[in-house]
Amino acid sequence: AMVRGASPDIRLAARKEHSLALVAALKMWSEKQLSMISSGSTLAEDIRYALNHWQGLTRFLEDGRLELDTNPVENAIRPVCLTRKNALFAGHEVGAENWALLASIVATCKLNDVNPAAYIAETLETIIDGHPHSRIKDLMPWRFRKTSSQPQ
Repeated sequence: AMVRGASPDIRLAARKEHSLALVAALKMWSEKQLSMISSGSTLAEDIRYALNHWQGLTRFLEDGRLELDTNPVENAIRPVCLTRKNALFAGHEVGAENWALLASIVATCKLNDVNPAAYIAETLETIIDGHPHSRIKDLMPWRFRKTSSQPQ
């Protein structure tokens, strides 16, 4: 928590200082436990699983860009899961597809710190005013902040 939001270099340095020795000790402890328990036990299977995935489990010690938890991902997919559940009551497959499309637009706006209602309203007005299809990329939510006349 002390490095959350810090630069990748700072996070990596803190991880090497505070976590590297602990992770190495955990690996040694796991290997020792594995040698002392029945090889067919569930615990042995679990320890082997962790050791077989050790490179992936310890990658955070090599790359400061990696998050130690999945909270941002979980928060990002929660609306998708809720929409999937709510779409069961859309009444029709086309209605559910439209609902999912709109939910995707709203989620993308939120990820880019864009007001979804302002984005949708201004984007529809821009399209109606004849925005060329060849420049559709200009209408993406991540570009809205930079070019919008709407206050953010």
